[in-house]
Formats: sequence, structure tokens, C-alpha cells
Amino acid sequence: MKELLEVIAKNLVDCPEEVSVKEVQGERALVLELKVAPEDMGKVIGKQGRIAKAIRTVVKAAAVHEDKHIVVEIVQ
Repeated sequence: MKELLEVIAKNLVDCPEEVSVKEVQGERALVLELKVAPEDMGKVIGKQGRIAKAIRTVVKAAAVHEDKHIVVEIVQ
């Protein structure tokens, strides 16, 4: 899932070298923390959060396929 999130994010931003994904094990789910350059934050979130929602939907769909529960968080 981490690799999938990285590929999606790197294709959206202007500075793909600054994209990083950190896995954090939460109580109920695996949390993927996506970090991008400050100037690329808008590209990852999108208008009214549409891009962020689409990213979360794709990652969750892939996680369900592997019987996992994953949460995607976009951090600064």
C-alpha cells in the first residue's frame, strides 16, 4: 500500500523527490502518513478535498483486497 500511495502522489506533484510515506501502526488500522512539499499540498488535496478523497478511496480499495484496514493522512 505504501508503494501505491507513493506512485500516486509522485505523479500528482511538481517535486516528486520530496514525497515520502511513513507507516504508523495505529490501534485499529495501519496509518499511512503522506508528506509532500508545501507548494504541492494543494495538488494533493485538490478543490474541496476531491483529490485527497480519491487517493483514500483507491488505497482503501486495494487494502480491502488484502484484508487490511488503512487510513491515509496528509501531513506537513
